Amino acid sequence: MNQGSGIALLALSLALAGCGSGNRDGEPADQIAVQAAPGDRPAAFSRCATCHQIAPGRNGVGPSLAGVYGGPAAHEPTYAYSKAMRASGLVWDDATLDAYLANPRALVPGTKMVFPGVRDPAERAAIIAYLKTL
Repeated sequence: MNQGSGIALLALSLALAGCGSGNRDGEPADQIAVQAAPGDRPAAFSRCATCHQIAPGRNGVGPSLAGVYGGPAAHEPTYAYSKAMRASGLVWDDATLDAYLANPRALVPGTKMVFPGVRDPAERAAIIAYLKTL
């Protein structure tokens, strides 16, 4: 990691730490916008990187996450998605990604993803902000 990306990551971490329960002017934590610069990979994404690649067309245990934000579920043509995911009709926006990252099997029963979810709303927001840059 170069010094510039380390500083940016530190700034993002400090901003997220300040989110706490949210109450910046009474705004709930799950409604505070988090922005990430391209390439600023939050620490919380390390959980995702265990199974997912970010390069287009490069799949791991899970599909590539390149271009996932704004796209339909089962967007990666070279990945063998579950029937449940292909039939879900989901579009990966902020709300859908937040719900999926919180509890994948609750949003898409029958998904192949065995990950239990990210409980912390600030971590989910940081992951979603990063996904928007891919």
